[in-house]
Amino acid sequence: MRSVRARAALGATLVVAVALVAAGLAVLLVLRANLIDQADLQAEVAAREVAGQLATGTPYGELELDDEDHPVQVTDEEDRVVIVSKDLRAVTGTGTPGVTPVPSASAGASLPPGDDDGDDDADDDDRSRPGRGEVSSDDPDFSDGTATVDRTTADYRFAAVEATTPDGVTLTVYAGAPLAAEQEAVNTVRGAMLTGLPLLLLVVAGVTWLVTRRALRPVEGIRREMAAITASEDLARRVPEPASRDEIARLARTTNETLTVLEASVERQRRFVADASHELRSPIASLRTQLEVAEAHPELLDLPGAVADTVRLQVLAADLLLLARLDAGEKPGSATVELGALAREEVSQRAADRIPVAVEVPQGGAFEVNGSRGQLSRVIGNLLDNAQRHAEESVAVSVAADGRGVRVEVRDDGAGVPDGERERIFERFVRLDDARSRDDGGAGLGLAIARDVASRHGGTLTVHRAAEGGAAFRLWLPSPA
Repeated sequence: MRSVRARAALGATLVVAVALVAAGLAVLLVLRANLIDQADLQAEVAAREVAGQLATGTPYGELELDDEDHPVQVTDEEDRVVIVSKDLRAVTGTGTPGVTPVPSASAGASLPPGDDDGDDDADDDDRSRPGRGEVSSDDPDFSDGTATVDRTTADYRFAAVEATTPDGVTLTVYAGAPLAAEQEAVNTVRGAMLTGLPLLLLVVAGVTWLVTRRALRPVEGIRREMAAITASEDLARRVPEPASRDEIARLARTTNETLTVLEASVERQRRFVADASHELRSPIASLRTQLEVAEAHPELLDLPGAVADTVRLQVLAADLLLLARLDAGEKPGSATVELGALAREEVSQRAADRIPVAVEVPQGGAFEVNGSRGQLSRVIGNLLDNAQRHAEESVAVSVAADGRGVRVEVRDDGAGVPDGERERIFERFVRLDDARSRDDGGAGLGLAIARDVASRHGGTLTVHRAAEGGAAFRLWLPSPA
């Protein structure tokens, strides 16, 4: 039962079995009810035929009671047996088990004089009786019983019909209809169902197994290919996509999309490790060289250079650690940050920058967003550092409301960013040729960190042409809901 095919086949078989059993029981009940109705009709017809003879005054000895299929028993008002059909040896279910006529019963009890038609002045019992020479028009009473006719005992359905003779004697005629045909029909249908049910269930199970196997064949292909990809570690491979438009085809497409994202992520991590190793190698090698020279010739120790390499190594390690946390899905937090105050605070700490930074924040404005104060401060700082590297004479930062969010813009009057490079500069360890020639040791991680932080805060970071002629970096973050 570890197979989907087996579970599907078993489930379908059980459902069909329950449905067939329920339907079979319903069919048997309906069939039995119909056959019993037919037996009731036959018994009623036989009883009314005898009752009609009695109502017309036919003597008991001349009654036609030779029908062996419909045994008859006639009783009077005191439940005494008046006459029975030929060869009737025993009977049950009529209320009077006797089959021997009582001689004195022929006198019977007659209707009161003058009540031939059952007038309204008669008592309740008299009103329920048919009039002289009449057969009751009420629905007969039916009962189940048995009868022994010529030494053969069988089940019967009895109908009771009252009739009043011309002499005023009210008699009850019990006539039976055999239930053997009903029982035989029910048994035949039941036997056919019991024989056909297992065969039908086998067919259902087999068809479900084959259909499920065919439907799941693409899944097995996907599984084999995924196992091969895992074994080979070749994320460039893709699972086969069936031509159908069903759930399995969507599963295959989603799997391939996941593999594409995974391949890009792994490739990105590989480039990240390679670039990080390259960037770390330079300051570490420089620092080692200076220490080795200082060990051999203490008087040649370049202490400021060693400190600069150490600081560069420290900054690079901090950037790599932040990127690692961002890649791990670190949540930005939900603290309220006022970007206007944050921009002023960041600029106030840059008194020693090469170019003074102009701050443009409207007075009285509330520029609040939700997020990490430390990470957003890092974004503004990275943008200002980038502007300082490329500016000629001016750097400015402005904060303003923008739709349902807040926009922070950092501008410079440098050479700007070419249109074809405006997305590439946000990649990790990417520095344009101009930046390489003027860089003071950056690793090309500042803008990548800034965009990652903006994205994880639900915002965007883009670069445009500034009015001063240089680059304008626009950070947009959504306002609190």
